[in-house]
Amino acid sequence: MNIYEKINKIQVELKAPKSQRNNFGNYNFRNCEDILEALKPLLLREKIIIQLSDELVQTGDRFYIKATATLIDVESGEKHSTTAFAREELSKKGMDGSQITGASSSYARKYALNGLLAIDDTKDSDTTNTHNNNDSKNQKKQASTEEKRKNGENYIAKNTQKYQEMIDGFFETHNAKNITELSNDNVSELARKIYELEKLEKGA
Repeated sequence: MNIYEKINKIQVELKAPKSQRNNFGNYNFRNCEDILEALKPLLLREKIIIQLSDELVQTGDRFYIKATATLIDVESGEKHSTTAFAREELSKKGMDGSQITGASSSYARKYALNGLLAIDDTKDSDTTNTHNNNDSKNQKKQASTEEKRKNGENYIAKNTQKYQEMIDGFFETHNAKNITELSNDNVSELARKIYELEKLEKGA
């Protein structure tokens, strides 16, 4: 059994309950620790280990935590990884610098695990903690969309030199002169294409 067959079994069987509660937003959510707690027995059975790592990435005057989640097959040495980004807030009330970095790391690791293990958190609202009303919901949705686009733009910019020809072709296909003329969906699609190319190259 190769690593992808093992990962498929883990993805199908993994149950990570939303054991955390946000009383302000009135919703339940799961954090990184919840996912790992549910994952460990399956890793033991399938003889796979997991590694989580962080990298600090600067884009302009902002800093992002790039989290990488890697599954390693103990028997074959095969590896499979996914990454996710979280932007560090410039400041947050009641938190010092190390706490802000730690919160960004936890957030990025959670979404790296989500991608690796096929966990859908689209109904979670753990990006912001606001009161449960229509205005705050719209604000959270807008902030989430803006954050997703920003992460996509940063990821594309980081890989522009390496995939310049493909990116230029994508712009031409969508009648865009630059990334600012792409829709949010187009930015996500382009970032996904670059990510898939990177995966193919690493697996080659």
